Amino acid sequence: MTTRTGGPHITPQRPIAPWTRTRLRTAPGSALAFAALVLLTAFLAAAFPRAVDTNESSSLRQDLSGARPARSMLELTTPQPGLELPQPAREDALRPEVIAAAYRKVLPLLPAPVRADTTQSAYGVQTTEFLVGQEAWLPRPDGLPPEFTLAAQAGLAHHSTIRTGRLPTAPAGLTMRTRELEAAVTTATAEVMRMHVGSLVHIGTSDSRALAVRVTGIVDPVRPEGNYWSGDQILRNPGLSSKGGRPPLMYWNAGLLLAPEAAPALLGTLGEPQAYWRIAPDVTGLTAQQLPLLSDRVASLENGPELLRLKQAAGQHASLTTDMDDILASHMEMRSAVRPVVAVAAIGTGTVAAVTLAMTGGLSAARRGAELALLRARGGSLRGVGGRLLVESAVVALPASGVGLVAAILSVPEGRLEPAAVGVAAVAVLACVALPLCALALQRKPRLRAERADAVKARPGRRRTVAELSLLLLAVGAVVTLRRRGTSDSGDYLVSAGPVLVGLIAALVLARLYPLPLRWAARPAGRLRGAFGFLSLARAGRSSSATGVLPLLALLIALTTAAFGGAVLSGVADARDHAALRAVGADARISRPGPSGTGPLPNGLEQAVRDVHGVQVVAPVWIGPTFDLPRAHPVKGDLSPALVAVEPQSYARITRALGSDTYPDQARQESPGPKGAGVLNVIASPGVAETLGHEPQLIQLLGKDFTVRVVAVRSRMPGVVVPEFLLVDASKLRQRVATTVLLASGDELDVRVVQAAAHAGGADVDVQLRSEVRASFADSPLQTGTERIYAAAIAAGAGYAVLGLLLSLLQSAPERTALLARLRTMGLTRRQGRRLLLLEALPQAPVAALGGLLVGWATVWLLAPGVDLTQLALASVPGLASGADVSLRADAWSLALPALGVVALAGAVAAGQAWWAGRRGSITELRAGDMR
Repeated sequence: MTTRTGGPHITPQRPIAPWTRTRLRTAPGSALAFAALVLLTAFLAAAFPRAVDTNESSSLRQDLSGARPARSMLELTTPQPGLELPQPAREDALRPEVIAAAYRKVLPLLPAPVRADTTQSAYGVQTTEFLVGQEAWLPRPDGLPPEFTLAAQAGLAHHSTIRTGRLPTAPAGLTMRTRELEAAVTTATAEVMRMHVGSLVHIGTSDSRALAVRVTGIVDPVRPEGNYWSGDQILRNPGLSSKGGRPPLMYWNAGLLLAPEAAPALLGTLGEPQAYWRIAPDVTGLTAQQLPLLSDRVASLENGPELLRLKQAAGQHASLTTDMDDILASHMEMRSAVRPVVAVAAIGTGTVAAVTLAMTGGLSAARRGAELALLRARGGSLRGVGGRLLVESAVVALPASGVGLVAAILSVPEGRLEPAAVGVAAVAVLACVALPLCALALQRKPRLRAERADAVKARPGRRRTVAELSLLLLAVGAVVTLRRRGTSDSGDYLVSAGPVLVGLIAALVLARLYPLPLRWAARPAGRLRGAFGFLSLARAGRSSSATGVLPLLALLIALTTAAFGGAVLSGVADARDHAALRAVGADARISRPGPSGTGPLPNGLEQAVRDVHGVQVVAPVWIGPTFDLPRAHPVKGDLSPALVAVEPQSYARITRALGSDTYPDQARQESPGPKGAGVLNVIASPGVAETLGHEPQLIQLLGKDFTVRVVAVRSRMPGVVVPEFLLVDASKLRQRVATTVLLASGDELDVRVVQAAAHAGGADVDVQLRSEVRASFADSPLQTGTERIYAAAIAAGAGYAVLGLLLSLLQSAPERTALLARLRTMGLTRRQGRRLLLLEALPQAPVAALGGLLVGWATVWLLAPGVDLTQLALASVPGLASGADVSLRADAWSLALPALGVVALAGAVAAGQAWWAGRRGSITELRAGDMR
């Protein structure tokens, strides 16, 4: 056939399909599995730093918003106008329009990221010195008259609801000589101070300068916990103050709320009025990355350039005070202590994930060894083969990494994008280069025949020895540094990599030692008549780096990280249990409400608590008033020790139930004293013991003379909340004392029933439960979030290790199946074949499990002195954290369960494969030319 031009017609040939498309269409299952692995790894690499940022930001916001408003607010104040100014100028300086104008000028001058919450900020004029109330009907606990604070605070109508009466007003033409004002009080103030609408109170001195303040309304605060009402709590709730002495004399403090227009009248009192602007911080949108800048801005507002700008708006004599810098410093201290612990989990999980990705590339390269060898035999260069494999991996890995990043952003919307993107990029690069590098390492030299890897006969080279020694020195340096310096430097990731380095060294050591028992056992096994022992040992020793060393490395690092994580969580849990026990004294503590809680409990309450199901021990405790110590020894400061009387038998049972020996038997006995008089053995706090000494001392207790001897010194005793005490046997006091505290203990204590029994009959008591106190120790998002992240990291690392083990077993599955088919043609039964596959898989799994258990225990033992978990465990209770010993505690479950799981999983996979291979016929596995 010819064309119109007369030339021959040439049939066009179909183009050859591209390499990448051909590979993906040939093995879609492998490509999808690889994409899923990369997607999951990229998701974790992106979600981890964003979750850490979320926890830190949430914790920062909670620390600022959860602190008392008096600590977190920015209080800008100016003293009263100077006496050198004329009276009209002094009065005009306190007019509400002047104070409001300054408030509007101050708000825009706050430097970012400091922002004001205008809904809770307050401003006005308030007396700084308390003024005495003169009326005789006012409450006087110890005969002392109450004292009042007068505040003309703006916004009272918006921040309160009127219960009775009306809001106060100010007369027209008010001056500093005005002697009659109107005021409102809160419901709590009215109840305590016996006020009602129409009450008239004379405030100040008894002469003509006293103010006559008439109550026109009683109000209920809106959001009483907010800054408006809690910036100065005396405006909301009255409080008791002390004049000192022994016993101290108490009197009431209360606040009266004036109209803002009444502020100039305060100049006519001795209350030293001052203008103030209490700015509540707006923590919405505040992130942990802004913390250094926020600290600098707060410091500048207190005493720096920013304060000069505020003075231009509020006055040259203005000053700013806040405790926000202390809150930020406490948060930074906790974050610095938590970060290295989190970094351990991140580095451990990241290493296991990287090993799994590398092992995936190695297994794929080993599986395609014949294909790649053929390409090399037909003239393919290393660069050309590596480039094709790189493109093949990138086509799958890059989209999967992008999807993982997007999924992490959607799952964890808060947090920085840069660290997440860096983590995903690292995963993508490793996923792309793993297969090409492993393939080039296998195909760098032409091979004439398939070579079997044999771990028994292999001899490590010099390069491997040098690399292993370098890693050993690095691990030793990290461990020594961590033990000597601790985790004080949150940016030193070499220290945080200590557990991983220890696991890495252990894996390399086990990889060297692993062939020795196989070599020793193979020789006698070869002389036996049966073939099982020799075949299983020979098969176990034939493993390449991808199927033998890398899974072992992943397993050991995962087990070491799991052991370290279990030790962290166990140490934190033990510390919180111990701190809760120290705070409560037993499983439940029942006392009167109040800070001291030393009021007598109602009759019958002890028996009611004893009748509760689950209560095993109830110990009555009496905490009495302070008593004078003899001055034979010098006394450091004012000890003011309290006398504590207990019932010995029940109290001793409580201490034993707590697992301590704080109440020895010696304290229940009387010792012979001089002239035949009995000496009362007592337990004392360190300060009291230092004053009394160890010789008998004559002191007076409850009006009686006693000769006492200190037989034990304890810094704390169950149920005793006072710092200095003298604990005695109640039966030795010669008079009956009322119970002020009940301690209850039991294994199956029903919390609700105990509370119901304590409040039965309308008794006003406070029930403090150890479980509730313990739960309050982990109220910070940084603490709870860190624990969740740590647990998730451990689970992810274990999952990657298990995946590596499964991949290594599945990689060699076809070869084992073919071997089993050949042996079955020689007379091997199905049962014998299953036993052979199980024996082949067993050597490596127990070695990894036992090595992981030992390495995990050794890691905890090595690193425990350098890891401080106090901030992670007890950051919310600094009083208890100061004396707590919070360190790593080796947890048996975190050591044993993962190790046993490895053995069980390996055995289950081998058994399943043996069962499946036994069901298939031998003909399908025996093909001519098959080199398996």
